[in-house]
Amino acid sequence: MASKPGILTEWPWTWLGDYKYVVLAPLVGHSIYSYMVKGEDEKDLSNFLVLPLLVWRMVHNQMWISLSRYRTAKGNNRIVDKSIEFEQVDRERNWDDQIILSGLMLYMVPLFYEAAQRLPWWRTDGAIWALLVHAGPVEFLYYWLHRALHHHFLYSRYHSHHHSSIVTEPITSVIHPFAEHIAYFLLFSLPFFTTIYMKNISTLSVVGYLTYIDFMNNMGHCNFECIPKQLFSIFPPLKYLMYTPSYHSLHHTQFRTNYSLFMPFYDYIYGTTDKSTDSLYESSLVRKEEAPDVVHLTHLTTPESIYHLRLGFACLASDPQKSKWYLWLMWPVTFWSMIVTLIYGRTFIVERNVFKQLKLQTWAIPKYSIQYYMKWQREAINSMIGDSILEADAMGVQVLSLGLLNQGEELNKNGELFLNRHSQLKVKLVDGSSLAVAVVLNSLPKGITEVVIRGNLSKVAYSIVVSLCQEGIQVYTILEDDYKKIKAKLTKEAGDNLILSKHNAPKIWLVGDGLNEDEQLSAPKGTLFFPLSHFPPKKMRKDCFYNSTPAMLAPKHLENVDSCENWLPRRVMSAWRIAGILHGMEGWNVHECGNMMFDIEKIWRASLDHGFRPLNPPGN
Repeated sequence: MASKPGILTEWPWTWLGDYKYVVLAPLVGHSIYSYMVKGEDEKDLSNFLVLPLLVWRMVHNQMWISLSRYRTAKGNNRIVDKSIEFEQVDRERNWDDQIILSGLMLYMVPLFYEAAQRLPWWRTDGAIWALLVHAGPVEFLYYWLHRALHHHFLYSRYHSHHHSSIVTEPITSVIHPFAEHIAYFLLFSLPFFTTIYMKNISTLSVVGYLTYIDFMNNMGHCNFECIPKQLFSIFPPLKYLMYTPSYHSLHHTQFRTNYSLFMPFYDYIYGTTDKSTDSLYESSLVRKEEAPDVVHLTHLTTPESIYHLRLGFACLASDPQKSKWYLWLMWPVTFWSMIVTLIYGRTFIVERNVFKQLKLQTWAIPKYSIQYYMKWQREAINSMIGDSILEADAMGVQVLSLGLLNQGEELNKNGELFLNRHSQLKVKLVDGSSLAVAVVLNSLPKGITEVVIRGNLSKVAYSIVVSLCQEGIQVYTILEDDYKKIKAKLTKEAGDNLILSKHNAPKIWLVGDGLNEDEQLSAPKGTLFFPLSHFPPKKMRKDCFYNSTPAMLAPKHLENVDSCENWLPRRVMSAWRIAGILHGMEGWNVHECGNMMFDIEKIWRASLDHGFRPLNPPGN
């Protein structure tokens, strides 16, 4: 919102929320109905193609969002290093409003102008006139409108909303109050109405002009330099006819320079070109890819999880992962992405963060959770993980957090497989089990005397049970094999606290993966479930309570956090991911994988010292 919101700040359909597209429904319905029932001579194909054009504009914008986030995470050619936070994502959530507005125009104008009906596919003279009108009146009027919007009266009431984003994303370009968009709408309509008046407008010129506007807008706000220097060497006047991402980025960091729309011509005429324009362009072009200090290695969970990645839909990634009904409509895209991940088969960068002086990156393995439990997939998955470890080692990465990748001992013996294969690794492999144990132990209510352990026993579960038994807390298990394995690790005195029984009276349940519905239903009313793995159990009981998976709230000095980690709330990170950061900050030059477990008390103190906070304070 602008600092002093003026009239017509809110969009007219804001109150409709996610149902705002209903404003287009009557026009879309009328267009489709008319095309289906009218005769061949009366059908208006150009009007029927408005809906596909709007869909294309949304896809085009989303492609730029994903590309920008991927490139800025890698670091090469990045322009501005500052962070994007949740506040910016929320502010830019309505980037599709301008597409709705353009849809209203495209549907309604033919109702009043006969020359806008049943357009030909192409008119060369119309396309030339549209280009001339844009290069002349549109660019000139925009320049002076833009300068006027930077006057303190209009800036505080309207344009400051756009400039709240110092670090821009592609869709930052269309984030404006409604009144400001009306001004742009009228301005960008000049080529359309000129060619309508001259009766040489065509379908492809409309599609081409809107695509041009979207392309230049997105490119100018993408925050990575992508225009090769050779282009300006071949045709030097292009410098005045096309801006670059670094050119417009300076407008967002300096505010009083580089006002032009897409053609810097008027900035050069009126002396408002920033002095550092050329130097920033040069330095951004040669900027190399970043080498992180700590890498968090994760993987996809479900086919739909691609949309919840930071590279996917920003609005979905900024909220805990939930199933959305409209994602079912995306199944063709989802299926296509599954094929791509199957063919591509390489780790890709998801996001970057900064923790004090530590540079962090998250890499994703293109495999889904279910594949980690398939025997025939193990070799391929371990090969990808091994390649990622070697790549990180070659880059000089200090710590590689295994994250979700050690799905039990059967896959890779909790990461030990890679140490055996690559004994000379400089990068330290950290599975984060010790911090996960510490989080659970420090989340349990004080004064408890007995707990139940259910689900598959993991490295984390074993360690927690052993710690509880040593503290004199009775632990109930129903599986004889688990009982024998844990009993072998306990002293005689502590072993007396491990009980093999189907007794379900304790209301504190520690649950790993594999907890089924029947087991949940057998729990007494009021039971508090504590998940021990990355994946929370499905909530089957309304009369019971479910704790979070092992996680902590990140401090404010963890920068560039604008997405959620799976189902966790904003700025909450899994213990497995935090452990890698702590090992990097403290310089612990040790591995934590396989059967190795780091000092639980030591890593817990370190997490608190570095500003991480438990979601449930001890004793609650």
